[in-house]
Amino acid sequence: MAYLAFYRTFRPVSFDTVVRQEHIVRTLKNQISTGKIGHAYLFCGPRGTGKTTLAKIFARAINCESPVDGSPCGKCEVCKSLSAGASLDISEIDAASNNGVDEMRDLREKVQYPPVSGRYKVYIIDEVHMLTSSAFNAVLKTLEEPPAHAVFILATTEPQKIPATILSRCMRFDFKLIPQKDLEQLIKSVYGQVGKQYEDEAVSAIARAGNGSARDSLSIADMCASYSSGKLTYADVNEVLGSADFMSISNLCESILNENASAALSGVESILSTGKSVGVLLKDLLNFLNNCSVVKICKNAREIVNIPQESYNRIESIVSDCDGHKLLRVTEILAEAEGDMRYALNPKITFETAVLKCAMPSVDYNIDALIGRIAELERQIKKGVAVKQAPKLIAEEAASPFSEEKPSEKRQRVSFSAAPAETQPTVFDSAPPVKEVRMLNEGEKDGIFAKLIRLLRTTRKNAVLFTLCMDVGNFFEGDKMVLTTDSEAVYKGLTKTDNASFLADTLLELGVGSHEVRLKKKGESDYDKAVRELKSNFDGIDIEIR
Repeated sequence: MAYLAFYRTFRPVSFDTVVRQEHIVRTLKNQISTGKIGHAYLFCGPRGTGKTTLAKIFARAINCESPVDGSPCGKCEVCKSLSAGASLDISEIDAASNNGVDEMRDLREKVQYPPVSGRYKVYIIDEVHMLTSSAFNAVLKTLEEPPAHAVFILATTEPQKIPATILSRCMRFDFKLIPQKDLEQLIKSVYGQVGKQYEDEAVSAIARAGNGSARDSLSIADMCASYSSGKLTYADVNEVLGSADFMSISNLCESILNENASAALSGVESILSTGKSVGVLLKDLLNFLNNCSVVKICKNAREIVNIPQESYNRIESIVSDCDGHKLLRVTEILAEAEGDMRYALNPKITFETAVLKCAMPSVDYNIDALIGRIAELERQIKKGVAVKQAPKLIAEEAASPFSEEKPSEKRQRVSFSAAPAETQPTVFDSAPPVKEVRMLNEGEKDGIFAKLIRLLRTTRKNAVLFTLCMDVGNFFEGDKMVLTTDSEAVYKGLTKTDNASFLADTLLELGVGSHEVRLKKKGESDYDKAVRELKSNFDGIDIEIR
């Protein structure tokens, strides 16, 4: 006999051997036990989840002379003839190649004849969504009121393409993707029956590649069994799947997360030079980042990822100093690139552009990228690492429409202060002023903060200060602007020397001579509120509070 593939050799023959789909199996078994057999069923769901298999089991079970717990016994004459394919009572129709109106008219005529040996004539129509509109119309009335001996089972992966008039006449069952754990148990069972030795990590890799499909998983397992004559290893599975070497992918991911654009591009070129396609490389990189996210977040990551210990340790070392926002942003960029590559004339350029964007967050103004950059700066400050200054994207002395200075004049340097509510302000003095600042009236003060935000976003283009200032309160004490926040991270960012100086220069363009940043507790205290109101009531008068 010719060799049969795993998915054919080990196809379930009873309800008890079906992998998952318990909600469907239970319903069908109960219908068989009670004799309440429907006339039309619709099995829909992803490929390889058991639609055709369950249809065949159900067809044999309703014709079986002595079913066992709803499943066909496999011993009676009817079961034997049905299993051998010699019965005329079960007809399988491929709608992809028999999708015309003539084929459906022929079916409508033949369905009137009674079954030969069983109780029911069963018509299994696979890929039923491929039927034409005329073919659906031809079978519509028969499907609604078939003879008592006829049962229709329609199987499809795209139920949305089936007319509503057909859907309303069928009992619909939605098949689900099979969990990875169940696929692993299925593959181990098959390998155990054929005497194939394996590593647990290799079986997990096959199950992940199956993407919830039992047929796909068994097909990959069949290839892997033929590839390796000895014990099947994790590396063997990667070779069969065409995946890039684990260390190459990990080095590439590490370069991206460490913002080393040069090393990242070199890693891409090195992997592609081995013959891997851009699409496979991107898929491998996304899978690796997914494992990184699991290791970073989940406590039971070792059980979920299930890869060799050496590889797991490598992932742990990569994500140990990586911020979650950075992982999220890199994954989003590459996932978006995966969609763009489908329509790109040169997918390689699209992929490399995405890698550069991932490795250069300083040019990315997405909010997740900005939060990740701030978190990285805070981490470096805590460790005492010198922080590199970001490159300036615009001229520092750019003219502003809100400034009354002439371009030739130097901007005035003013003092600013920043202090928590419980401490005395720390005043930073700079160069002496070169001219007087015009006093602002109350109407002008109301719109100053909005103008400040607009300047930071457009003309001055300081994304970090723009992000920090979005969550601060503001009010004036005389001619001094006071910025308040209850976030220690925002407070440290605003009082950092470079940021405070930049903010002072920007406020000077708006006519504000000085500013102060205050760190307040969650919810302003009664004392602070009273002091603020007192100073506001005596605006313009120099008072001292003891």
